[in-house]
Amino acid sequence: MGQAYLLTGMPGTGKTSIIRQAITQTRYKAGGFYTLEMRNLGIREGFKIVTLNGKEAVLAHIAIDSPFRVGKYGVDVSVLDTTGVDAVTDAIANADLIVIDEIGKMELFSSRFIQVVANALASPKKVLGTITLKPHPLADSIRQNRNIQVTELTRNNQKQVLAQILAWLK
Repeated sequence: MGQAYLLTGMPGTGKTSIIRQAITQTRYKAGGFYTLEMRNLGIREGFKIVTLNGKEAVLAHIAIDSPFRVGKYGVDVSVLDTTGVDAVTDAIANADLIVIDEIGKMELFSSRFIQVVANALASPKKVLGTITLKPHPLADSIRQNRNIQVTELTRNNQKQVLAQILAWLK
């Protein structure tokens, strides 16, 4: 397998959960970030970035007024440009495993994010992350790189995919 392992799949299949499980089951020093849904009374209202060194910030929310929108969510690109990009930059410099969850439509609004993803993928370090299932020119070019393993996660293959990731990390 290649230097990067990216999960793709429909929303709700457990991509972030698998990433978090893999991080806790490896000896690699991981850095970077993952995204979490923000829910109120069971209804998704947005997404936050959580860095592996403990910082959190709201990336997208129904209450954010922004020219950058994905569905009903306004995207705060400045959060990605600071919290997300800084976490990946720090991981490139100081971690053994770079975590980028997610390379998706919201994140691809940021030119700084696009550049730091390119830097991470060009580094000699392993990159574990998620990438949008939907077509997008940049995501499509990443998926076509022969050094990148892209696996579609479903509710039926979670254990198998986690085992593959852990084997890749050894």
